[in-house]
Amino acid sequence: MDNYNNNYNSYNGYQRQPQAVQSTVSSAMKRVYIKMTLALLVTAFVSMFCAGSTGYLQFMFSNRWAMWVLMIVEVGMVFGITGAINKLSSGTATLLFYLFAVVNGLMLAPIFLVYTGASIAKTFFITAGTFGAMSVYGYTTSQDLSKFGSILFMALIGLIIASLVNIFLGSDTLGWIISFAGVIIFVGLTAWDTQQIKQMAMMMPGQTARIATLGALSLYLDFINLFLYLLRFFGSSRD
Repeated sequence: MDNYNNNYNSYNGYQRQPQAVQSTVSSAMKRVYIKMTLALLVTAFVSMFCAGSTGYLQFMFSNRWAMWVLMIVEVGMVFGITGAINKLSSGTATLLFYLFAVVNGLMLAPIFLVYTGASIAKTFFITAGTFGAMSVYGYTTSQDLSKFGSILFMALIGLIIASLVNIFLGSDTLGWIISFAGVIIFVGLTAWDTQQIKQMAMMMPGQTARIATLGALSLYLDFINLFLYLLRFFGSSRD
């Protein structure tokens, strides 16, 4: 009963906030989801186009270093956008975000050769449902999720290290463990990131455009990674 009363009071506290604050938060979250969705569409179209391009696929399979270059570019762009978000104009930050979506599309093209189109579509809808549920939870819950942030971040570091190690080990068992851990981590990060974006929108109402880009990037990464880890479980090989 005490928990119910605390949640009810927290909810009422949010409801009693100035209408302008609620409107700003709603506007910021709407822009976040729109930008994220557009970026996902850009990635999907680029991936499908490149998967159908014989020239692109031949180049990538003949030059293995190209994939590593794309990975380095991706990491650099993520750190670049997040680190310079306050220095970049809104238009430049948005352009870089969509450019990142294009690069990621180039990276993901090979999955269309590994998995069937039907299983990719199925996994996408499973990911969308899971992501949507956790994002709604992160937005509406009165529970402070910040205490889970450091745990999830450390788990993510461990996941990255384990993934790098398994590149050399090639252990199928470790691969399944990594995939399972990845699903759990990015499910949690989806809720946590959503709450963080909401709080930023409340505290910095004058930075809606920048928050929208930064928030869209965070949720985009959560969605893509969740999709890739779920694909390990639900994807059907073309072999």
